Amino acid sequence: MARLDVTETFHHISFPGHIHTQDSLNYALHFQFQDRDTVIATYPKSGTTWMQEIVTLVKNRGDPQLSKTVPNWARAPWLEQHYSAKVLEATQGHRILTTHLPYNLLASALQGSKAKVIYVARNPKDVAVSYYHFHKMAKFLPEPNSFDEFLDSFLEGSVSYGSWFDHVKGWTSQAGVLANVLYISYEEMCIDFPQDLQGSMERISSFLQCPLVGEELTNSLRHCSFSSMSDNAMVNYTQIPKEIMDHSKGKFMRKGEAPLLDVLGVPRSLERVKGYSTT
Repeated sequence: MARLDVTETFHHISFPGHIHTQDSLNYALHFQFQDRDTVIATYPKSGTTWMQEIVTLVKNRGDPQLSKTVPNWARAPWLEQHYSAKVLEATQGHRILTTHLPYNLLASALQGSKAKVIYVARNPKDVAVSYYHFHKMAKFLPEPNSFDEFLDSFLEGSVSYGSWFDHVKGWTSQAGVLANVLYISYEEMCIDFPQDLQGSMERISSFLQCPLVGEELTNSLRHCSFSSMSDNAMVNYTQIPKEIMDHSKGKFMRKGEAPLLDVLGVPRSLERVKGYSTT
């Protein structure tokens, strides 16, 4: 399924047609969640891959075998992508599901479900920079021009998957309303500070009712480190053909840092994202 230049518009939000169809998006909206499901919800470039790895390791008590042998998109498939139905048909037991959909589109499907939802949010300044670089390597996303132009689109919410602001507001507005939801930020998990990652790992494993102890926790922390994930072909998307994701134009996993680094030299542009500091 190529469709690299196709854009699907669904509920006034743009989605890359290479991985989404109207049928697959409708499939997600009417998905039958099971009580044992774990759902990872994020806006793009907010720590999705990292959380997929963490949840996989927690569910497997720190054993990295699955993480090293099965691509993350197969062990934690995106609900709204075209391949999901086929993958989930072959999945047994506890399922890990991933979505970039806003809350309002999944609200009906989640209602009454006991599925556990982990929502990961990240500073929008860092999201904008990471998303810009991702557009440069992902052939199924529009080629960006200047960062300023891309930032205009990001602020307007006219990029793929819609507005970051609406996405975060929609999910976090359910705090105290939805049961079985854990809200966590990319920054509080910060890869640069192992003690923060350990605390977050303990919090996540407790939420999933799989508390890790001893070597289980140690192994999980080691295998979800940035360096470990960067070298893992099941995580770093290097298996994706160059025609779809060109790694010569950048790495999928770039830095794994929480503080915004001014690598683009555009601090004034980023200050247009009001209300958020750069650190």
